[in-house]
Amino acid sequence: MITKRVSFKLAGIAAAMSLSLSALAADITGAGATFPYAVYTKWAEAYKGATGNQVNYQGIGSSGGIKQIKAKTVDFGGTDAPLSENELDAAKLVQIPTVMGGVTIVFNLPGIDSGKLKLDGVTAANIFRGAITKWNDPAIAALNPGLKLPATAITVAHRSDGSGTTHVFTHYLAKQSMGFKRDVGADKTVNWPANGVGGKGNPGVAANVMKIAGAIGYVDIADAMKNGMNFVALKNKAGNYIVPSQDAVADAAGGANFKVKGMAPDLLDQTHKNAWPITSATYVLAYEKGGDAAKQKGVVDFFTWSLNNGQKMAEELGFVALPGNVVKMVEAEMKNIK
Repeated sequence: MITKRVSFKLAGIAAAMSLSLSALAADITGAGATFPYAVYTKWAEAYKGATGNQVNYQGIGSSGGIKQIKAKTVDFGGTDAPLSENELDAAKLVQIPTVMGGVTIVFNLPGIDSGKLKLDGVTAANIFRGAITKWNDPAIAALNPGLKLPATAITVAHRSDGSGTTHVFTHYLAKQSMGFKRDVGADKTVNWPANGVGGKGNPGVAANVMKIAGAIGYVDIADAMKNGMNFVALKNKAGNYIVPSQDAVADAAGGANFKVKGMAPDLLDQTHKNAWPITSATYVLAYEKGGDAAKQKGVVDFFTWSLNNGQKMAEELGFVALPGNVVKMVEAEMKNIK
C-alpha cells in the first residue's frame, strides 16, 4: 500500500514536472525584421490569450534576425530579405512567408498633400542616389505639371541598420536605373548618398522624414499609415500612378508562384494595372532540426495559429494576408521544422 502511494506520488510529481517543463519549453523567442514587428507582437498577445504560451519578438532588422538564427540564439528569425536556396541548405533552415506588404516612398513637403506628388521609377532612383538634389528639379517638375514645387534641398532618409526593407527597396530602384545599381547598390546595406540621414528601423526612417522639411524616405505601409505620412504616387509597370494600399499589394501578389524553394517569388514591378510596384512578403526562418523539440513545435504552433486566426489583425495593421492557397503551402512547408 505504502509502495503504491509512493509510486502514485512520484508519478504525480513527474507528471507535474513534465507539464511544467512542457509549458516552459513552449515559450519561444524570435528576432529580426522591423517590418512585421507590429503584427508579430499583436499575434503574440492574442496567442498568449488563447493558449497561455509566450512569444517574444524583437525588431532588430533583417540582418540581425538572420545572424541570430544562424547563431542559434533565437527560436525563429524574421527577414524581409529572403535567403536563397543555397543559403537555406547551407544553414539547414526552413523559410516561410507570413504576411505581405509594400515599401512606400514617403515625403515631407509642406503644402503638398499625400498622393499629389508623382514619381516614376527612374526619377525616384535618381533622387535616392543623390543625382537630383532639389525638389524643383526639371525631372520632378515634368511629372507634376501644375504642382508648385519648392527649391527646397532634398534629404534622403534611409536605414542605418542592415534591413530587409532596404533590400526590397534598393532592388526595385536597381531595376529602374543602372546608375542607382552602380552608385548605391542593392542589398540590406548600401552606399547611400551624402545628402542622406540614417535612422534605425522603419520607425527611425519615419521619424526623420516627419521632422525634416524636404525629406524623402522609404518605410513599410503599416508604419506610414500609423504615422499619417504623405505617400508618393508611384508609376507602375502598367503605366499607372498608384498610391500604396492593401488592395494594390494584393493585386501585385495575385499571380505570384510561391511554390519555389524558400517560398520567395519576386513580387517587384508586377504587370497588373493596379499593382503597387514595391510589393514584398516578410519571412520567418526556423531550424530544420532544432535542439529543443518543444520549442520547434512552439514555432510551428504559433505560426499555424496566427495564419489561421490572425489575418484580420494583420489587415487592421495595414498588412496583406497571404492567399488561402499559400497558407496551405506554408502549413505543408512547416512540416519540415522538426
